[in-house]
Amino acid sequence: MLLEADECGLGPSGRNGGFVHGYWSYLPRLRNEFGDGRALEIARLTDPIISGVRAFCEEHQVDAWLREGGMLRVSATPSQDADVDEDVETVRALGVPDQAVPLSGEELEQRIRSPRFRKGVLWRDCATVQPARLVRGLRRVAGERIRLYEHSRVKKIEDGRVETERGSVRVKDVVVAVNAAAAGWKPVQRQLTVFGSYVVLTEPVPELLERINWTGGEAVIDGRMFLHYFRTTNDGRVLMGSGSGPIGFGGRIDERFTRDRATVARAEQGLRYLLPDLAEAKVTHAWGGPIDVSSDHLPFFGTLPGKRIHYGAGYSGHGVGPSWLGGQILARLVLRVDDELTRLPFVTRRVRKLPPEPIKRLGGGLVRASILACEEAEQQGRRPSLAARAGAALPRILGLRIGTR
Repeated sequence: MLLEADECGLGPSGRNGGFVHGYWSYLPRLRNEFGDGRALEIARLTDPIISGVRAFCEEHQVDAWLREGGMLRVSATPSQDADVDEDVETVRALGVPDQAVPLSGEELEQRIRSPRFRKGVLWRDCATVQPARLVRGLRRVAGERIRLYEHSRVKKIEDGRVETERGSVRVKDVVVAVNAAAAGWKPVQRQLTVFGSYVVLTEPVPELLERINWTGGEAVIDGRMFLHYFRTTNDGRVLMGSGSGPIGFGGRIDERFTRDRATVARAEQGLRYLLPDLAEAKVTHAWGGPIDVSSDHLPFFGTLPGKRIHYGAGYSGHGVGPSWLGGQILARLVLRVDDELTRLPFVTRRVRKLPPEPIKRLGGGLVRASILACEEAEQQGRRPSLAARAGAALPRILGLRIGTR
């Protein structure tokens, strides 16, 4: 049985950026967190994600606009060059150089031309989808196999019992897989915070895409801490996202995550700045949603001690692909299977706690403002103020990660 508070797909699962990938592009972070061997193990276990999504779509005739074009990480300021270089150095050091191909400015122009881009790296492990089409397909297939109850918000979770607004259900196992809403659930709330992420979508502009050579379906991200993420669609539109939205308080999901005009404006500003040749493209749609960000920007899974309540959270804005793996991990926790998936650090590690409220909200807001100030100054060719640099460095000093990268 699946209990859904609203309708399947109306939350972030239906309006995300549509990037589908595993953890190859996370190799530098995985290496720093877990060492060379575990980093490669995680990346290889997520290698079948795209083929798994493709197989699902083909078997069940789901037209999710799946397109495999890889992912470009581009540098748009001198300070972002180091991220591109680290990607290349990491794959070479770990003996998998074919996973990430370095691109000079001239080579990058053959895939996407912009006067802002200095250089880049092409990660082969990435595809794009139209997320609402995918989630509607998942909803249809799930409804054919299980009992699906929408508009059934869960009010209370106990071992063996789930209470909704309309009644209660007695169950052997409970799986809590509610994305950003988990930040309000006491067992994991100290491991999560909520950020807003917004996108703008242009009118169809296939002729402009041809003008800048962006016709291969590549997904693109820049090196900001609150990154820009952008891709094209099957009907020739451009989606530009900004992960610079507001921070939540106490796990509350309110209209700041769906109606924040300032973040919408930053997303459109990113479109105009990073891709100035698309100045003629009109923005026709904009929307936002909350993302669950863990203290180390990696997902975590587990079972409450002594209970049959299992959970997965902390995808940190990269859940479309990794949730394919997460579903398998959660199924194994329910069935008490001990194998290579349940021994992954995503299950076994101890996730660092974030500060309690209101310190988490106030401190996060201060750091967010500092990072945004630093990135704005770098974009304008100025040196950030000392106060902004100090605030932006605080998470690193505390061993935490903030932002959407």
